Formats: sequence, structure tokens, C-alpha cells
Amino acid sequence: MTTNEFLPAAAPVARLIQELHKLPGVGTKTAQRLTYYLVRMPEEEARALAQAIIAVKERIILCSQCQNLTETDPCPICTDPARDQTAICVLEEPLDVLALERTRCYKGLYHVLHGVISPINGIGVEELKIRELLVRLKGDTVQEIVLATNPNLEGEATAMYVHRLVSPLVPRVTRLARGLPVGGDLEYADQVTLTRAFQGRNEM
Repeated sequence: MTTNEFLPAAAPVARLIQELHKLPGVGTKTAQRLTYYLVRMPEEEARALAQAIIAVKERIILCSQCQNLTETDPCPICTDPARDQTAICVLEEPLDVLALERTRCYKGLYHVLHGVISPINGIGVEELKIRELLVRLKGDTVQEIVLATNPNLEGEATAMYVHRLVSPLVPRVTRLARGLPVGGDLEYADQVTLTRAFQGRNEM
């Protein structure tokens, strides 16, 4: 897509449409609607939005232990002495951490893979944070790995791959129960469904 496609819009407007169109799930018309909404937005609100985006890029990093998004390294969850240090829940994305934390049913640690194995999208095991997970399993501290990838084709394939790697290293590997709908995403599941799925996890 080129800027010319947005003419006769003014150059700054065309550029913003073009940049918004790069966001996942944002088509041309949605990008145009968002742009004209931002044009009408009060200047102080627009500046606050711009500053929030810049702050995320400047201040947010990955936790060196769990790979979750954080301002401090290690993150508050990894450094919380009240968390169960013997369990690590493996998730696809940072949003999944928020979803599980809302349920308050899990008190262990997390590990975020930042994606799933998806050859069709060019995502292989090297693009995921699997090596970092294996480093955390050195020693005898971790007693359980909970595989909480999404219950779709890519999520299941990723869970099976991680299972093969970690099963020789920890006494117990579990998978969330099928309380979650097949093809669904953790971030959209309600708290009751997530809680039941977590409590009903099974040995792999």
C-alpha cells in the first residue's frame, strides 16, 4: 500500500492512515476512521496517546526470567516471594498472563513464549522463547510445567513440542483441561472457564 492510495488527503493524514493500516487487524477503512477520529480528538488527548506509545517503546522490556513485559528486570511476579517457585505456567503471549492473573487460581510463575510454532506464518521454534525456558529448568527447583497454550492446531503442536523437551527435566508436565473451547484464545475466555480449565489440568 502506498501513500498515493490515500490521496487527496493531506500528507500528514495520509501518512497516519498508512501507519495505522500496518497494525494487525486494521484494514484501510478502519485506518481511515481511526485517523479522522484522532484528527477530531482534543490536542491534549492526542498528545497523551502519543506519549503513552513512546513510553511503551522506551520503558517496557522483557523480563530476563519469564519473558513477560515489564518495566523492571526481573519482573514483580518473578521476584514475589509469595509465588510458588516450583511451578511454571507456559503461555503464548503476555495478554495470557493477565487473563490467568485475573482468575487468582494460579500462584506459580510464568513463562511467555511470544507466539506458537506456525510454519505457514514462518514462525519456527527459534523464534520462540523456548531456549530461555530450558535454562530455567536447570537444577531441581521446578517440579511442574503447566502447558497453557491455546487449544487450537498451532497451540497443540507447540505444547507437544515443549512437552518433549521439558518432560525429561521436570517430574510433572500438565496441560490445561478442555474447559477451554477448541479454537479459542485465553485472552477472550471468561474467568470461570479459565479457572475450571486450570483446576482440571491433566498429566501429559
